[in-house]
Amino acid sequence: MARFLTLLSDFGSKDAYVGAMKGAIAMISPDLNVIDLTHDILPQNIAAASYNLRSTYAYFPSGTVHVAVVDPGVGSDRRGVAIAFHNHAIEGFLVGPDNGIFTGILAETEIIVAMELTNQDYWRSPQASNTFHGRDIFAPVGAHLASGLSIGSLGKEVNPASLVKLKLPDLWQEDGKITGCIQYIDGFGNLITNIPAKLIDGQDWAVILGGQEIKGGHTYASAKMGELVALVGSNGWVELAVNCGSARSRLRLDYGDPIQLVIDP
Repeated sequence: MARFLTLLSDFGSKDAYVGAMKGAIAMISPDLNVIDLTHDILPQNIAAASYNLRSTYAYFPSGTVHVAVVDPGVGSDRRGVAIAFHNHAIEGFLVGPDNGIFTGILAETEIIVAMELTNQDYWRSPQASNTFHGRDIFAPVGAHLASGLSIGSLGKEVNPASLVKLKLPDLWQEDGKITGCIQYIDGFGNLITNIPAKLIDGQDWAVILGGQEIKGGHTYASAKMGELVALVGSNGWVELAVNCGSARSRLRLDYGDPIQLVIDP
């Protein structure tokens, strides 16, 4: 049976950090299917990492191990954790720092068990680097899990309620208006909000920004080239885009900036 492990980090491709993690995995399980989700998360942007994990985990087979390393607290007293979760027919594992990076997935799944990674038998070495737990702890632990190791062998069980969670962006609904914010900005400059498609399904709507009305469309090409459009993106959230351009550059918005959507404008 095929076994899968995904990797996500803010390491980029300029340095050999990702390669070192893959080497640590290969030393344990050379036949494991290792898939890169992305290594271009902006440095230390835990919220962006959380969004990308939430957007992709459901496309992998049950049993997949997701190793995520965006870890500004590496070497501190923050915990390393492994989490078994399930959501309907999908079961899987999360491995990484307990810093909120798994908030998105945990918001829509149930935790089966969470373990602190205290058993050094499954680290690359008991003398883990203070600056590279991705190579020395998380990648090896993920490889062992994907190879069939019981999650209970990894250390001591922790209360799921004690896991660090990011504060999810606020969402307000009142009198035909929905107020949310930008939760992610992709590489094309599309501004992805925290307003889910289910709130506008079957209705006419528009986004209002500084008195400007951006009408809801169905595709990027719903607007002329170079013009703004609001639409529901492939991950099920309302987003702002420019046809063949960057909404971020045009609107000069950033993470957390407020967005207001109006029903039947």
